Amino acid sequence: MEPVAAGLLTAGVVVGVAAVLTRSVRTVPAHRRDLVERLGKYHRTLAPGRAVLVPFVDAVRAEVDLGEQVRDLPPQPVVTADDVVVSVGVGLRYTVADPVRATYEVADVGRALDLLAVTTLRTVVGALDLERTVTGREEIARQLSGALAETTGRWGITVTRVEVRSIEPPPNVMDQGTPPGPAGTRSPLS
Repeated sequence: MEPVAAGLLTAGVVVGVAAVLTRSVRTVPAHRRDLVERLGKYHRTLAPGRAVLVPFVDAVRAEVDLGEQVRDLPPQPVVTADDVVVSVGVGLRYTVADPVRATYEVADVGRALDLLAVTTLRTVVGALDLERTVTGREEIARQLSGALAETTGRWGITVTRVEVRSIEPPPNVMDQGTPPGPAGTRSPLS
């Protein structure tokens, strides 16, 4: 083998080994946990700092941010107990309490949280009449928060805050200034 070819081969091997070693050392920031799978199965959670992975055997499955996350749901059409469709906008804040469960218990935490919030919102508002819906933001937020906490806890998620950002009755009710009451009667909004 010629000296130039041998030198290039040696340089290629050194660069390859350096690349593998560089990829096997991982630095995890303070606000994050990285989940490592060994041969496709959960192996460990990397804490903040430096960690060494076994090349070609270990792989980082997920980088989980432990900071507070915000989800804003666009206004949703919801039917009240007195059959009036209102548009309700909700904002959620949550944190990941258990990175392993948040990764393996549900495929997409954000989407699952959105769907659960919309379904729960429809249940909560569906039990209230229009007047209680329009005047009961805190009550709706409290019930929504309690229902979400029950399910999201199993996912390793903690819902820290629920805000009802908007409640908009249909335009025909807004024009009249009063919502329909039971049996077609009218009651003033408070």
